Amino acid sequence: MLNNEILLKAYQFMCYARYMAETYENNRTLCKYVHSTSRGHEAIQLATAFQLQTQDFVSPYYRDESILLGLGFTPYQLMLQLLAKGDDIFTGGREYYAHPNYKGEDKPTIIHQSSATGMQAIPTTGIAQGIQYLEKIKSDQLRKGDKGELPIVICSFGDASITEGEVSEAFQFAVLKQLPIIYLVQDNNWGISVSVDEARAMNAFEFAAGFKGMHRIQVDGSDFEASFEVMKQVCDFVRKERKPYLVHAQVPLLGHHTSGVRKEFYRSKEDLEKHLQHDPGPKLRNKLLYKGFTEAELLNIEKEAADFIAKQFEKAKNAPEPDPSTVSEHVFAPTTITEEKGERNPAGANKVLMVDAALFAIREIMEQHPYALLFGQDVGRRLGGVFREAATLAEQFGDHRVFNTAIQEAYIVGSTVGLSVVGLKPIVEVQFADYIYPGLNQLVTEVAKSCYLSNGKFPVSMILRVPIGAYGGGGPYHSGSVESTLLSIKGIKIAYPSNAADMKGLMKAAYYDSNPVIMLEHKGLYWSKVPGTEEAKTTEPSSNYILPFGKANIVLHAKEEFIESGETCCVITYGMGVYWTKSASKNFPGKIEIIDLRTLYPLDEELIFSTVKKHGKCLVLTEEQQNNSFAEALAGRIAKNCFSSLDAPVQVLGALNLPAVPMNIHLEQAMLPDKEKVISILNYLLSY
Repeated sequence: MLNNEILLKAYQFMCYARYMAETYENNRTLCKYVHSTSRGHEAIQLATAFQLQTQDFVSPYYRDESILLGLGFTPYQLMLQLLAKGDDIFTGGREYYAHPNYKGEDKPTIIHQSSATGMQAIPTTGIAQGIQYLEKIKSDQLRKGDKGELPIVICSFGDASITEGEVSEAFQFAVLKQLPIIYLVQDNNWGISVSVDEARAMNAFEFAAGFKGMHRIQVDGSDFEASFEVMKQVCDFVRKERKPYLVHAQVPLLGHHTSGVRKEFYRSKEDLEKHLQHDPGPKLRNKLLYKGFTEAELLNIEKEAADFIAKQFEKAKNAPEPDPSTVSEHVFAPTTITEEKGERNPAGANKVLMVDAALFAIREIMEQHPYALLFGQDVGRRLGGVFREAATLAEQFGDHRVFNTAIQEAYIVGSTVGLSVVGLKPIVEVQFADYIYPGLNQLVTEVAKSCYLSNGKFPVSMILRVPIGAYGGGGPYHSGSVESTLLSIKGIKIAYPSNAADMKGLMKAAYYDSNPVIMLEHKGLYWSKVPGTEEAKTTEPSSNYILPFGKANIVLHAKEEFIESGETCCVITYGMGVYWTKSASKNFPGKIEIIDLRTLYPLDEELIFSTVKKHGKCLVLTEEQQNNSFAEALAGRIAKNCFSSLDAPVQVLGALNLPAVPMNIHLEQAMLPDKEKVISILNYLLSY
């Protein structure tokens, strides 16, 4: 039996939620930013919040304000986010209402919450994955309760999100690995204007039956007592047994979908009245009366709640707006890697292939750092990657640190958010650049925005390895270049090494960076098999060699005598473009200067602009399809910043503007840049 103190606390918070919703509705001009409320969902949300301990993790969704109230956040704190005020403790005015994130000793941890329906399933499952790893290695980094209780993870959804494919990826991984996570599904039978009959063939409870190993239960989510008992049972089970659970809670939807999509737009009077009959507030009020509380006592609670909410709203209304000068803060967490360190060419060291340089860098990282993990498709013990780029690592470090995943690019990318928050450093891989697209949702929505929208509390420290580029008839789904797509995503760093030494130095820098890093690794340079790419094989740098991001390299200098006479040209390039240009430059001895960008973001604009100004003529060379590419955008910046120093229009050369790289090697060659095409443009530029 629940004690009266908990019942009264629940009723008080239900009154808060009710009066908050009424206040927002009565002040629509002031509450101008889109928001949802928890009206109808309060009972299951409070029942959930009351089970959580400070070592736990919870990912509420955008209707979960009552979870936040139950965790101890004040209405004032929530209202600051509602009104996008500068003192909003979650995001400083950058995020919608009930999009929390929190990192403190006094409450459960809440990672950054996006608005993308169901997308939180993967990052939150990643938290449970990380907790399981910390348990396995008996890490003192694992937070426990006052009595040694282990942490649990709760991921909350609306029912409409369950049809998302990424939710299935999360469920699949959770049951495969038996993770300590609870999926709370609040089912109100609506997905905006889409009814349950239109949207799904089964509810979440029925759907979960298809995931072997998923424990599941249903509850009337409008009944606080029933919800409390179920959530206590489930949380106690997961805290002890460390297995996944799905709770399907049937709830009414009493408010609008959001303030901008109002219930009267699409719901019938009969439907609204039916839902109103299950309002959790009156249900709990009647139970309190049945238990002996007087009408006067309950009226007093309601009056105090109404007065309290009015005062909290008045205070929030008068809080200061964010300082506009802070708008660009927290895009990235600070990095300590700012200078090149260690030996790039140690005496007596052997030359290594690019693919081995990456392997050796990761091996050294994992030897020094027990919280480094490596996973992706086929990177585990049997194969070690389709390019053998992870060969022997599973044998050395164990299957718990180096392991295969299913074909789940979204999970591979998005789980890094959760792993990072518990202090792990995931190094993950997508097999080919062409396969990155299923992971873009997580990369854009969760990974890239986390640091900025959490005001720096939750940068995602991860490395995503992506074999890229065309050679030897790889065909349309194994040869693509995706850097322009990735560079349109703000909040990630991108490296594109062209040789083994840079590969190792940049991989080390990426590991010690607190931000998400993508390593674009040209598979045509991995083994230096393509004619003219022998110099991609270099002396292996020392184990402490680190190459900072944002530092381009002049790989070929023009002669001073030709620079002074105006007979030179510079080529700005990266990856395979370095080798096409090196081959072409032999036709123009001493007249070509080549800059290898090494990282595409951050970009070494200082070296680029100073070099262009020195020569007055410039070619930007890329393997990507040329139109609307990163290379064209860079050429535009060069033209703007170096305009008065240019002797000729900035030229760009990329691949032909085709939808894909064709399989036949002759068609592939016709599409791509090469030595002869570079020579043609250099001849044109040097004619000025």
